Amino acid sequence: MIYVALLRGINVGGKNRVEMGRLRATFEDLGLARVSTYINTGNVIFSDENRSTEVLVPSLEAAIAGEFGFDLKVLLRDIDTMSATEDALPAAWANDAGTKSDVMFLWEGVDDPSVIDALPVKAGIDEVVYVPGAVMWRVDRANLTRSGMRRLVGTKLYREMTIRNCNTVRKLVELMRQASA
Repeated sequence: MIYVALLRGINVGGKNRVEMGRLRATFEDLGLARVSTYINTGNVIFSDENRSTEVLVPSLEAAIAGEFGFDLKVLLRDIDTMSATEDALPAAWANDAGTKSDVMFLWEGVDDPSVIDALPVKAGIDEVVYVPGAVMWRVDRANLTRSGMRRLVGTKLYREMTIRNCNTVRKLVELMRQASA
């Protein structure tokens, strides 16, 4: 099975510095195959045919803590789940000069359609869509400072998600498909 490990909170604001070569080696030392990283924000694609996510996640978190000296949350998504998320992402949504479009991947405890009700969405400014495992958010950059979603940072809910822009999500799915070929 092809997976992507989405690491939360690395290489942000100079905190939790993780060098991608060492991160790849950490995954390889666990016996994972076809390990690759994408950009410096904690996206690791790999293959494993023997272990469940229930075994992989704590193994990865322990290995990362042992190698880098700090605890990180790891969220795993398999290729089918990531493909379904990408398929649900509106084709017109982009992360570019005109719009900001993110995918907020949810940990199991908050992964429910009702999570939309807990988000500080401003009608007419923010567009949000729930799909199993994620919330998709789009805002015109001209309205970014008016977005209610800026109040999400620092909340309990915010700590139960890891965010990637829609361009990164599309690229991760492409890389996962290449790894499975």
